[in-house]
Amino acid sequence: MLNWKKIRALASHSTIPKEEGEGGFFLRLHRWREQHIKDRNFVILLALLIGLASGLAAVLLKFLIHTIAAFLTSHVDVVHGNYQYLVFPVVGILLAGLYVRYIVRDNIYHGVTRVLYAIALKKSRLKPHNMYASLLSSAVTIGFGGSVGAEGPIVFTGAAIGSNLGRVFRMSPQTLMMLVGCGAAAGIAGIFKAPIAGVLFTVEVLMLDLTAGSVIPLILSSVTGATVAYVFTGYNFEFDFTLAERFTTERIPYVVLLGLFTGLVSLYFNKAMELMEGMFKRVSKAWARFIIGASTLSLLIFLFPALYGEGYGAINSLLDGDVQVVFNNSIFYSHHASVWWAATLVGMLCLMKVFATSATNGGGGVGGTFAPSLFVGCVAGFFFAYVHNAIGIGDPLPTTDFALLGMTGVMSGVMHAPLMAIFLTAEMTGGYALFLPLLIVSAVSYGLSRLILPYGIYSRRLAQRGELLTHQKDRTVLTLLQMSSVIETDFLSVKPDMDLKQMVDVIAQSHRNLFPVVDTDNKLLGIVLLDDIRNIMFRTDLYKRMYVNRFMSTPVAKVLDGEPMESVMKKFDDTGAWNLPVVDANGRYIGFVSKSKIFSEYREVLKHYSYD
Repeated sequence: MLNWKKIRALASHSTIPKEEGEGGFFLRLHRWREQHIKDRNFVILLALLIGLASGLAAVLLKFLIHTIAAFLTSHVDVVHGNYQYLVFPVVGILLAGLYVRYIVRDNIYHGVTRVLYAIALKKSRLKPHNMYASLLSSAVTIGFGGSVGAEGPIVFTGAAIGSNLGRVFRMSPQTLMMLVGCGAAAGIAGIFKAPIAGVLFTVEVLMLDLTAGSVIPLILSSVTGATVAYVFTGYNFEFDFTLAERFTTERIPYVVLLGLFTGLVSLYFNKAMELMEGMFKRVSKAWARFIIGASTLSLLIFLFPALYGEGYGAINSLLDGDVQVVFNNSIFYSHHASVWWAATLVGMLCLMKVFATSATNGGGGVGGTFAPSLFVGCVAGFFFAYVHNAIGIGDPLPTTDFALLGMTGVMSGVMHAPLMAIFLTAEMTGGYALFLPLLIVSAVSYGLSRLILPYGIYSRRLAQRGELLTHQKDRTVLTLLQMSSVIETDFLSVKPDMDLKQMVDVIAQSHRNLFPVVDTDNKLLGIVLLDDIRNIMFRTDLYKRMYVNRFMSTPVAKVLDGEPMESVMKKFDDTGAWNLPVVDANGRYIGFVSKSKIFSEYREVLKHYSYD
């Protein structure tokens, strides 16, 4: 009889097939590659393969989402309130949650953040099941109405493809990191048909540096991913957009105001998302989180059906100037709604999206915040122009053009990725004629958001734990350093009640000039420096009269085990010390960390991290 428990355990913890097996296929392939293909040429080949696989994954994910959604909603009547919206999202979250909990058996939520974490602390290693797990679970979540995006899961999927393909061929850590970026870029390019935005995503969001050795693979994989999408879905833009009016410089003040408005909206988006995530984390039971999340989501979608799924249909409608989309399928349906009633519903739609997204993820669904930020931005831009026109001050503003600009503004502020937001919006819609206002809105929104929140929505979680890579090489290398690699434990400890004679005997056995003082529970009480007792250690008349507790000193600072290396270096700078003791959360002595050891490890990590 098959042992299914053992099989599932092996599958959940499996890695790439072992190349080490003598005579194994991957080992022979690896050796042949080393003999016949140069490393740089092989990286180009891998980038193309990763782009192809990630592009196919993006096409498959979109197909699954649209197929499921079409099957469920094809019979829905647009005129009346539809009670199916109370059921579909609940079923989707339930199915996705069960799949993740009992089949995947791993945390695959917050895909982009997990890619950032893998780059930062796991040497760009992602598990093989990440190549498909988030793809399947997000397709079910979104197809059944989960108010999240497919972009986070496809980034996770593409990055996992790059990581595992690189590990098959035993690529170096710096090359593996770049291949992870190739997969993420290809995923974004494939899902949006936006190759430039795919490359910029790796630079601004994943914070990988563009170097002579990485720029070509990143571009090739991104272009390949977009090409695959074009082949299967046609050479058309993701959103239908027609420029309403040619942009003139007289509208620049309105564009600046829109940038400020979308900056405030992006701050609301980030803070509300953080608040909701914290609330769901405080709920310990998975079934309780499911009930809260699923019920909240189904109610919101029932009231505002435009929140169903990614919301791309609503975006297309607003880009076409159709405000009726906020009424369709809703209990608020009306052929002749007043301007201010429509404006109120549009504003509510903008505010409620973040709660629908948080409820989806918090309840057990799988999806990203990329599409929600696009949705909120489009609604916010449309709302800005719609209300201005309703007030009737000045010349009317084209609501469709401002809806497009709003997408860039909110995305830039939410993700702290202004260049990616500009090019993604332009590539998705063909709105290159609005390039100048896109630049202005993105810059103003990003500036306001960055002024108040130092990190974007993806990097915030890691930054709070001190695990975030940045474009600052010094800070990045410190982040990559592990505390366990720099702790030295060959110091002989002493007790506080030991006399000077016993202390001298310990000194004779040690090759260190520093001695931790610990109690019977190994808690650190102080330290003894050899220089501090050098003047008395040879006075035999004091051997039985002086005790350690009289000449030990308190360390100028202590380091907690697992503390971020950037914080450790700050303690060294503040105290001027050369060695600092390391203790656990209960104050028990572990070892010492020294500047010289950190500098040595720093040089080693820098060699592995840099890619030329």
